[in-house]
Amino acid sequence: MLGQTVRSAIPAESRQALVVTGNSPDSSEATAVLYTRDDPAVGWEPAAGPWPAHNALYGWTDEHRVNDLRTPIGVYGLTAAGGLLEAPGTELPYVQSPAFTASGEGFDGESLEGSFDYVIAIDYNRVPGASPLDPTRPLGEERGGGIWLHVDHGGPTQGCISLPEDRMEELLRILDPAKLPVIVMGDGAALAR
Repeated sequence: MLGQTVRSAIPAESRQALVVTGNSPDSSEATAVLYTRDDPAVGWEPAAGPWPAHNALYGWTDEHRVNDLRTPIGVYGLTAAGGLLEAPGTELPYVQSPAFTASGEGFDGESLEGSFDYVIAIDYNRVPGASPLDPTRPLGEERGGGIWLHVDHGGPTQGCISLPEDRMEELLRILDPAKLPVIVMGDGAALAR
């Protein structure tokens, strides 16, 4: 359940919110549910999910720093997407590029191949609407960046949120820039503030 402080951080104009709730402050496992608010008189209603998700290896933080292996808590816009694969029919600006190639192993020894087949940039310390590959960090390099929604590889991330590939495809098809989509993310206690 979202607390008053968190709810008040969601822009009044937003009509889509992906809520990612971590199992605990230090857990890398979470659940994602997409909510819509098409009728302000009715309020927010679940539209898709719940879906299993992963977040950073060491859980969540209010003060994200580069390489801290924690996911930033908060409400952030979802304004641009991209990936190694062609867009699966999305309204978001989408950049297809070989720069989204992922390789190596994750923290649990799992392959990272395919992790960036689809990504949605989370507007944490980035220029909203810019390509997910844009390296600009308005809050400074020390605050980290490159926080994305991406394809799940079966283990913790470095700071991103990951969802199963079919859920990423579904989310890309559902999100509508005209509805000013946001992500609301953090552990359960943080989101209850």
